[in-house]
Amino acid sequence: MLLTQLLEENIKSFGEYSLLYYGDKSYTNIETRNISKKFSALISGLGIAEGDRVLVCMPNCPEVIFSYQGILRSGSVVVPVMYLLHEKEINFILENSEAKAVITSSHHLSKILRATDGLKEKPKVICVDSPKVEDLIHNHDVEIIECEKVLSKIDVTKERSPLLEEEDMAVILYTSGTTGQPKGVILTHKNLYSNTSNGLSLRDKDEERGTTLGVLPLAHIYGFGVMNGILMQGNSVVIFSKFDAEEVFQAIEKYKVKSFAGVPAMVYAMVYDPNADKYDLSSLETVGSGSAALPVSLRKKFIEKFNAEVRDAYGLSEASPGVATQRNDMPIKEGSVGLPMPGVKIKIADENGDELPVGEVGELLIQGDNVTQGYFRNEEATREAFKDGWLCTGDMARVDEDGYLYIVDRKKDLIIRGGFNIYPRDLEELLAKHEAVLEVAVIGVPSERMGEEILACVVKKEDVEVTEQELLEYCQIHVAKYKSPRQIVFIKELPRNGVGKILKMRLKDMYRDHQFQN
Repeated sequence: MLLTQLLEENIKSFGEYSLLYYGDKSYTNIETRNISKKFSALISGLGIAEGDRVLVCMPNCPEVIFSYQGILRSGSVVVPVMYLLHEKEINFILENSEAKAVITSSHHLSKILRATDGLKEKPKVICVDSPKVEDLIHNHDVEIIECEKVLSKIDVTKERSPLLEEEDMAVILYTSGTTGQPKGVILTHKNLYSNTSNGLSLRDKDEERGTTLGVLPLAHIYGFGVMNGILMQGNSVVIFSKFDAEEVFQAIEKYKVKSFAGVPAMVYAMVYDPNADKYDLSSLETVGSGSAALPVSLRKKFIEKFNAEVRDAYGLSEASPGVATQRNDMPIKEGSVGLPMPGVKIKIADENGDELPVGEVGELLIQGDNVTQGYFRNEEATREAFKDGWLCTGDMARVDEDGYLYIVDRKKDLIIRGGFNIYPRDLEELLAKHEAVLEVAVIGVPSERMGEEILACVVKKEDVEVTEQELLEYCQIHVAKYKSPRQIVFIKELPRNGVGKILKMRLKDMYRDHQFQN
């Protein structure tokens, strides 16, 4: 099925209902379709052809969904971009994707305009609200289209109706670039639809429709996929421009939310927010957690505080994104991300691509209809990513005798100390259990003697004192000395990207630049 059919099928299956809630506004599924058709006609009317790329860069809001649907309906390709990116990063994506247009909001318009500097061909910029006067004056030779002025005049009968196929490109999603320049992951209609459909096949058959929370960035593949699932299930969604724990509590109480998808940083914020007890959160049953590793200790604290389950999952942009998840009808094993999703094959392989026995750690390789065909205009990266038809995830993992998948660590995060492999996640799980540790990230740093040494970056709890020596001794009690950190530094907060993933390259840069001082 095409992504352009999701909203149409939603209306046929469920009739008209309130689909989107945003602040004091709400939109039905039919209103959403009608506005999306106007966006589609607008894009076509600007001379943007089928297959051309259109970049969308703004915080979560209904206009992001209207834009995505409109772009897809026109036969163009969606390029979702986190609004938090620096203008130089946006410039790279604009140049690499050769985007013909950008859809943004007035708050981020000036950054987008600066990001067009130096481009051979300037994209048209569509502003969903009223631009600031100074941006209209200093427009960097860019054509700015004001949605509020043109949408009401759009003739939706002029909407282009392209003959699309499942294998056609729907989205180019640029990786975060935490380990280098971003790469544009090509995702087809089939990739995205099959992954969402297979994931939904695991839900309880008698599950009632309801309202969920849109706290994940729609510019991230995780949020993009969740929105597809909302349409397929006939649910409603409360859209948040940014995550705020107390606002989430308010929405759970108001809409009797049973479940929503988030990331570990959000789980953490909810656990430690002092206002949780002010709200009736008894409706909450489950929270899905993905995008980064969920510490076992944090999961236990969430369950204890909210009497609700946290189901860990694993995925990546190249897999649209789901690979494995914990299931309703299967026991949860601590530290595991569950079983592979329907339609996804996995293999734990050695450096030659040969499958390893159960329990051994190797690189996780995957196959399935959800897997990308490669990177946009980057044949070298595409060749490197695939081995004999398997996508190499770059993650070190193992499976147990029941088929449960355990992500041990990122291949690039692996620390090799004196010839021994050290997996940072093992130490992170250990340190996270200490009563004084709020958060922790473990990295490898250069060592002339050992090749690499182990450095733990710790965020302390405010009301508990602890010294570096105490934490070092704590580690050495529980693991072999060669696996223990050589140094522990205390920092105020861990650097993260837009979906809460810890930026370990940033920590390594901070160490190199001597920014750590205890």
